[in-house]
Amino acid sequence: MNFVSIRVITDDVARLVEFYERLTGVRAEWATPEFAELVSPSCTLAVAGSRTVALFGEGTARAAANHTVITEFRVADVDAEHRRLASLGCEFVQEPTTMPWGNRSLLLRDPDGNLVNLFTPVTADAVRRQERTAR
Repeated sequence: MNFVSIRVITDDVARLVEFYERLTGVRAEWATPEFAELVSPSCTLAVAGSRTVALFGEGTARAAANHTVITEFRVADVDAEHRRLASLGCEFVQEPTTMPWGNRSLLLRDPDGNLVNLFTPVTADAVRRQERTAR
């Protein structure tokens, strides 16, 4: 089994796609006006409109209601990303902080309130863990 994507449900697909395009620098591939994907070498972030939920079963997902998942992106320099994103008016939850497990982390919210973590491994142990998962 391979983990290949995460899908975010939203009431405003264009707004959320634009946010993630600006955040990641990846252009979305649009399948329909209600579904787009941002494809990276390691994973795909799909963004789908609330109307698509009915295809899986009415009420199976609800837009802007996530309180348990943090979408994470490894970046080369968290502090540089913080400066770049501050100029875009992002809502930061936590300024760049070195976490006990060795990642320098920046926590923010997307326009729907979903948590997004940008991180850079900074300790030797954290770098080794990332090298193992990159294989």
